[in-house]
Formats: sequence, C-alpha cells, structure tokens
Amino acid sequence: MTFSIVARCVETGMFGVAVSSSSPAVAARCAYAEAGVGAVSSQNVTDPTLGPGALALMKEGASAAEAVAALRDSRPHMTYRQVLAVDAKGGTAIHSGSHALGICAEASRPNVACAGNMLAGPDVAQAMVDAFEATAGPLGDRLIAVMRAAIKAGGEAGPVHSAGLKLVREVAWPVADLRVDWTEDDPIEALAAVWEIYRPQLDDYVTRALDPSAAPSYGVPGDE
Repeated sequence: MTFSIVARCVETGMFGVAVSSSSPAVAARCAYAEAGVGAVSSQNVTDPTLGPGALALMKEGASAAEAVAALRDSRPHMTYRQVLAVDAKGGTAIHSGSHALGICAEASRPNVACAGNMLAGPDVAQAMVDAFEATAGPLGDRLIAVMRAAIKAGGEAGPVHSAGLKLVREVAWPVADLRVDWTEDDPIEALAAVWEIYRPQLDDYVTRALDPSAAPSYGVPGDE
C-alpha cells in the first residue's frame, strides 16, 4: 500500500525521499534522510525505527547494502518490512520481506532506489527508476516527476491518499519536509502544488536560519 523513492543528486550531494500511500500521513512514518549520510524509506507494515537505524549505521561508515543487511539480520519481523536506502557514495540497497503485501516490486541504479507493495503491477518500481534517470534539474523536481511516473504506470492497486517529499543537504535539518497527510483527491498533485510554492523559497529559509540579517523580506503585513 506504499511506493517510494530514495535518491542522491550527483551534482549537489543532496538526498531526497518521496513516498505515497493509501494510508494517512505516510511520510511521517516512512521518510528519513540525513545530510552527508543518506536517505531511507521504510514501509510495508511499517517499523519507524528502521529508517533511523539504517541512517545511524551509514553514519558510522556502513554502505547502504551493509546497513540494510544488518537490519535484515538483526531486527525482528523483517519478513514483513520493505526498506530502501541510498548512501553518500550513491550505493543503493533494498530489502523486501517475503510477507510484503500484494504485488511487491523493487528497482535500483546507482543513486536511486524505488520499491512498492500492493502495487497495480510489477513494473511500477522500474518505471520510477527510469523516470528519475530520464529527468534533470533540482532533486525535488525529479522526485515529483518520479511519483507522477509511478501513478502513470499504475501506482498502488487502490487509490492513494497521502504523499510526502523530504530533502536534505549541508545543514542539520531537512531543507524541505512537505506532506499531504490525507486527501480524497490526488495527493501527488497536491504535493506537487506545495513544492511549486516552496521551491523558490527553499534557499531563503536556510538563510533565515543561518544569518537572519541577510534574509530577504518575509513579504507579510508589517514587514519592512
């Protein structure tokens, strides 16, 4: 009941995660990333400790493959879990347990890994990877393109209701953490609309945190 992508931008070193599901608030439980370390998505009967666990291992020097293998071999109930990871060198790894729900698929290349469960068909994950490699530009734009490609390829077997996008780069917090926690309409297009608004302000929010005196006008009543 979820499909997601984890990716690394070769040009900037930024990491990103995008995810969508029929369940509410999927990004709150499934999307994890840390600047300079990597990105992880944990899904399918979700264990929210797996994302931070994989990031901690990669921060200590493990590759994505080593981190995912360590989780697989040490955590309980991993036959029910699906975990995707990308590391600081662009290495990728995916674990899909034998009890993953419905049609389960995965695909990966250097710098990108995609997977899903309860999918409409087995080709969704590969369509996502193909879309990532076929697009250029800001990582957020590419992740939105991938999620649209997933829907075009069939997406989840039923309608999706939530979606999220997380981006990290040189600072200690996500530079974008956008969510559509529930909608009866298209959460991916709703997320895309939020990203269009947020994208031109992303750098300004970083500046406001690092050096408020250099920040541009807030553009609100009373601001001078």
